[in-house]
Amino acid sequence: MKTLADVFKEALRERGVESVGALSKRFRKSGNVLQDMAVETFYGKGAVVRLPERTFFAWDLNGRRVEGSHYAYVPSCMVEKFETVVGRKDLLGGLPNWPRFIIDLYHWEKHSQTEKGKICLQTVQCYGLLRDYFTGSELAITWANSEFRRMYTGPLDRITIYDGPTAEFLKEEGISEVVLLDPWADEVFSENDFDVGAFIIGGIVDTGGNKKKTTPKIGEELERVGIKVRRRKIVLKGDVIGVPDRINRILGIILKMMVEGKNMDEAVYEMQEPLHARWRLRKELPKHVIRYKIDGKTYRVVEKELFDYYSSWLKIRWEDFVKILHELNLIALERKRIHHLNKISSARIIHEKVYRVILLKKAAMFCYNC
Repeated sequence: MKTLADVFKEALRERGVESVGALSKRFRKSGNVLQDMAVETFYGKGAVVRLPERTFFAWDLNGRRVEGSHYAYVPSCMVEKFETVVGRKDLLGGLPNWPRFIIDLYHWEKHSQTEKGKICLQTVQCYGLLRDYFTGSELAITWANSEFRRMYTGPLDRITIYDGPTAEFLKEEGISEVVLLDPWADEVFSENDFDVGAFIIGGIVDTGGNKKKTTPKIGEELERVGIKVRRRKIVLKGDVIGVPDRINRILGIILKMMVEGKNMDEAVYEMQEPLHARWRLRKELPKHVIRYKIDGKTYRVVEKELFDYYSSWLKIRWEDFVKILHELNLIALERKRIHHLNKISSARIIHEKVYRVILLKKAAMFCYNC
């Protein structure tokens, strides 16, 4: 999907511009300088102008540093001093029809003050994510009350704040079909869902207690008034466990799939935190347990090399791996040592579970430490 930076570059190329500089230092440390310039231009904070002399800093249209340019982004207070090459109007004419990303606050009052603060923080971060790809104005907050407005620390004038129901907002926008990101959905989100007019990505945090399974109710209410809802879940290797549950990180996964072309597992990994990874590791490690019984005592063992496998798709550090081993009362041994233990043990069924039993005279060969 085309980004605002793509629109910006197209506008520059149409005018024969192959590199652009800046008169201020603010863009020098930018991770995506053309996107940042494009956003500022879109909001009328400045424009790209033609200069009589080359700038010291400049970037080509691939974002690489080059040796100066006769074209540069300048703030609005300086635009009139030069010939404007690309301004706000030039971008508006080339904008794609980007979808809306909606945070539904219907269940706002069910949250504690701490949870409300989390919603506001995650909403600000959602604006930042959208600004990295589009303009940020694609974000809409429905059922937004006065308390939310007071607590929100982001730029209210750059997003849509809607006091009423999500359904009314969608009808005003002419949107008849949406994707509702719902961890309890039956179907998995995919590239086939990119064509809708809006994505509803949250509005609920800490989904225990009286907020459990309230996301499906949002979809039920929309369907009741005639909005078609595709309920979709995000999974990591087929399971929702390990998928981030924060509103901004769910949005980040969608954007990485939609704009960057990442597959779902890659997108989840990039937006994951060690906390989410540990959730999944707690479920995964017991699948690999080998039970050894020595002198009546049971030792639950897994291969130490499992860390290499799981760290390839879970954001775990070695200390996270060790932490979960201790929580689950597991011992990690190298694969070659496990092979040796299997040679000196025999398999038996005890209480309907398979154990590797080691005779007492061989027990001294067993290592009790990771």
